[in-house]
Amino acid sequence: MISDITIGQYYSGTSVLHRLDARVKILLTVLFIVIIFLCKNFLSLALMFALTAVSILLSGVPFRMFFKSLKPILPIILFTAVLNIFYIKKGTELLSFWVITITTGGLATAFFMAVRIICLIMCSSLLTYTTTPTDLTDAIERLLSPLKVLHIQVHTLAMMMTLALRFIPTLIEEIERITNAQKARGADFESGRFMQRVKAMIPVLVPLFVSAFRRAYELSFAMSCRCYHGGEGRTRMKQMKLHLSDGVSFLLFALVLAGVIVLNHFFGKLI
Repeated sequence: MISDITIGQYYSGTSVLHRLDARVKILLTVLFIVIIFLCKNFLSLALMFALTAVSILLSGVPFRMFFKSLKPILPIILFTAVLNIFYIKKGTELLSFWVITITTGGLATAFFMAVRIICLIMCSSLLTYTTTPTDLTDAIERLLSPLKVLHIQVHTLAMMMTLALRFIPTLIEEIERITNAQKARGADFESGRFMQRVKAMIPVLVPLFVSAFRRAYELSFAMSCRCYHGGEGRTRMKQMKLHLSDGVSFLLFALVLAGVIVLNHFFGKLI
């Protein structure tokens, strides 16, 4: 399960989404999240699901990458679905046993929420799969630049966010390596009671924290050796410029937003 976590990974490519401006992709991701929470019926949700599917096809990223990103979230999706099945009492009653009542409204809501979460995970994964950490840092810094008026060190904040995102795959690999090493020494992480399994994780967590602090020290030392002093006097080799494709992307999302609003208005809340 640990090896299936793909948060923060970048998939190299030359697709349309790879060539979009990083600032545009961040704004479109935020807009996508807002729009999908505006969906009130299955028609508007289907429109967002279609947009997600088209975006995945345009990205050129293999589907297995997205399936891997969904695996760690499956327990949350199942828990949310089950909770809605038992909580929503609207619609036709299908099954009633003791305090458990399953209705068509509960099943519809469970399916609706599951698809919504899947679309959110897919969209968020698209951002990191098609954008390099360097571009993410520059884009976040540019978008947060108005905060400089409040004397906030925007560059440092953007760098911290990007480094944290970048080192997630590295730490995941480190966890897997340490776990395999402990298993080779006879450690058992799967049997026993809950507290016993928690205690069994101590031989993994201690080396992991040591490795994380060592990597952080090595990174800070390397940045100091390269005379890194934050964003002060820093120049960029690649300048961010908006292109026609960026404007077309915003226009497309504006049309999707209008479509969701129209579908919500004419078809109402179906769940």
